[in-house]
Amino acid sequence: MLVFRSSGRPGFSADVKDHPATVRARKLAHEVDVRFADQTGVIETHEGVVQVRTGDAIVTGTRGDRWRVSRSRFPDKYAPRAPTEPGESGSYLSRPYHVLARPMDEPFEVWLADGVSKLSGNPGDWLVDYGDGSLGIVSAAVFADTYEILE
Repeated sequence: MLVFRSSGRPGFSADVKDHPATVRARKLAHEVDVRFADQTGVIETHEGVVQVRTGDAIVTGTRGDRWRVSRSRFPDKYAPRAPTEPGESGSYLSRPYHVLARPMDEPFEVWLADGVSKLSGNPGDWLVDYGDGSLGIVSAAVFADTYEILE
């Protein structure tokens, strides 16, 4: 099984950027529901159990899928929708940002930068590199709804 590790350092992973099937893509603007964790814990995602620290954003997408975004990276990726104020739980709009994405044709795992959380992907899922040292897994259906391939 292929295993990928988030570095936690800015820049794209060679495992993604140097692969011939990798594409550049842009996150599309979509409304999501956000709540900020009031304590350390875990959340269940479609891809695995993820550690959450106090202040992290727990984002719920249009298909009910959930993921964590660190408090420090959240403002770069999401903007509040009125009447939600920045930093409050509520409705947010994803900002359009560029990623690299690699379609996967076999099962794979992604270790997050916290060194504890591990995600599991399936053939047909996308390995997404956000360029900030974090990797993620996005199902084909969610990728088609929330990203635009640029090349």
